[in-house]
Amino acid sequence: MRLLLRDFYFLTLWLALPASLMAQQSLNIDSKDVTLTADVYSAKGTMLYLWLPPEGGFQAAHHNTAEAMNSLGIEVWLVDLFEGRFLPPVASSLEKIPSTDVSVLLGRAQQTGKHIILISSGRGTFPLLRGAHHWQQTHPEPGSINGIILLSPQFYIETPDPGEAAKLHPIVSHSNLPIFILQPKLSPWFWKLDQTVPALQQAGSDVYVRTLPDVRDRFYYRPDASPKEQALTDNLAQMLNQAGQLLLSTPAKLRPVSNTNKPALPVATAKKDHLLKPFRGNPRPPTLILKDIDATQQNLVSYHGRVVLVNFWATWCPPCVHEMPSMQRLADRLGPDQFTILAVNMAEEEETIKTFLKNKVNVNFPILLDQDGAALKRWGVFAFPTSYVIDKKGNIRYALFGSVEWDSPEILKIFSELLQES
Repeated sequence: MRLLLRDFYFLTLWLALPASLMAQQSLNIDSKDVTLTADVYSAKGTMLYLWLPPEGGFQAAHHNTAEAMNSLGIEVWLVDLFEGRFLPPVASSLEKIPSTDVSVLLGRAQQTGKHIILISSGRGTFPLLRGAHHWQQTHPEPGSINGIILLSPQFYIETPDPGEAAKLHPIVSHSNLPIFILQPKLSPWFWKLDQTVPALQQAGSDVYVRTLPDVRDRFYYRPDASPKEQALTDNLAQMLNQAGQLLLSTPAKLRPVSNTNKPALPVATAKKDHLLKPFRGNPRPPTLILKDIDATQQNLVSYHGRVVLVNFWATWCPPCVHEMPSMQRLADRLGPDQFTILAVNMAEEEETIKTFLKNKVNVNFPILLDQDGAALKRWGVFAFPTSYVIDKKGNIRYALFGSVEWDSPEILKIFSELLQES
């Protein structure tokens, strides 16, 4: 009788466990020279999402979302591509992950007989696309991969210095699977969709895009998530399910697979120094005619004869916010007669900007409103903040992306030299 009671107790305890804990298990998959491990959230449904890590590796939020997807009947495999190869979860490790690792994962996933969706975010886009292409080269039959979901993907090799041309990763021109992009609008990558989407389409991909207003990149695992970001996080599993269903409904077709034997461009392996550097692009600045927060029209050419700092920024960008007090100190030190700052805000609502200026940062230089992002595109801005220093003759002399202390001795020396020029 004790045995029966004990068995009943453990059965009751097992039934009381959360479904996610019952579903999660570890799966080892042998690749060519490594064993890959997947955290598997199994389900009886017909969909299998192979989730590959972004440059920072998986966070608790990825597992939480996998659990939520599991409750919708979707099987999810979270595959840590870094751990199996003893690589640190950083951007520079992504190019060290061979395409064969992802290809082997796809082979193992196909054995389940389920519809396969690949998913990643950020710079995790690169190993995902390379691995999918490797798989296609040996499995060209339609429908072996039903599609790809990318959250705020990065398709460029690196963020270029201002004035330099940006280069798409070579794999973009070889990717032809159906792709669904979930893109936050509070992101520099939102403004590049008009370049990246056509590049994918030209390669043969059917591309779907859902933009997410009022949220930032990595919104689903930000410790400072806003109420809007938290609400979208709570709904992320449902959004991924909807994206997968759309990809599944895309007609399967034979997609010619191109050859990638061309030399690949190296991907940046280290962060660039945020330094004010001599500008190497066309020194003649693009047009800049915008209304400021007080509805006064500002025109860059009207400041000819002064040194001008043109700064592209947003209230949701922490580095932008960090550097603004030093910008005001610089303006105070140099005075208004020979120096001006034009701070171009990126398409935010006027009320948002006014609230920010009232409660967060107090500055008295003009805040310009680039409400449709046209100025951002003309000036080739790839990151926030991005700044340009224009001399008295109206030429761009220095530039940088990223924040700096604008009243540091090194930068004050540069401005002093520019102000002394005739």
